Amino acid sequence: MIDDVAHILVVDDDTRLRELLHKYLMEQGFRVTTASDAGDARDKLASFSFDLLVLDIMMPGESGLELTRALRNQSEVPILLLTAMGDAGDRIVGLESGADDYLSKPFEPRELVLRIESILRRVQTTVEAEPQEVRFGAFTFCMSRDKLTRGEDFIRLTSAETALLRALANHPGVPIIRERLAAQGQMAANARTIDVQVNRLRRKIEDDPKYPRYLQTVRGTGYVLMPN
Repeated sequence: MIDDVAHILVVDDDTRLRELLHKYLMEQGFRVTTASDAGDARDKLASFSFDLLVLDIMMPGESGLELTRALRNQSEVPILLLTAMGDAGDRIVGLESGADDYLSKPFEPRELVLRIESILRRVQTTVEAEPQEVRFGAFTFCMSRDKLTRGEDFIRLTSAETALLRALANHPGVPIIRERLAAQGQMAANARTIDVQVNRLRRKIEDDPKYPRYLQTVRGTGYVLMPN
């Protein structure tokens, strides 16, 4: 994606900042479209394909967080949130809403570019490295069909359990933080609900859910799916 010209949508109600970001990002080699609010962004999203959204949180009407949550129900386009609120709690709320990164105002334009490039690289790497299927014990999870089987038997999962397993199976053996798991697709809600979904999924794949072999807890971080 970075080798091509990435198309970025900048959404901010501050006209001056919006124009400055448009000019700067264009100078850095990106293709840039701007929107003044969530409604304008929706119109642009319906007309164009974007590689990444730079989205202000504090906008009149529909906020950036609300727009992020709504978009996550229909799109996986990467989102970088901009906000004047910068404490850890605000950052977690942003990630729980489905954002890929979070940058507090004021910021250095160069830092914004570096974060954009990092997100685009990560998305490209994920797409290229995404496995077709993951095996753990007697189980096989087919990524393209969201299908979990044990031998010849189909294991029925809820949509939330499927989204959780897919997020972990995309990076087998790599610990994933709860906030990132909560930001995946249909699970975008509250990171604490991930613990509930993990326990439910364990009851379907573990011989002893109290001592999990495959879906393991990483203390202080989140969870990891251990493949064969």
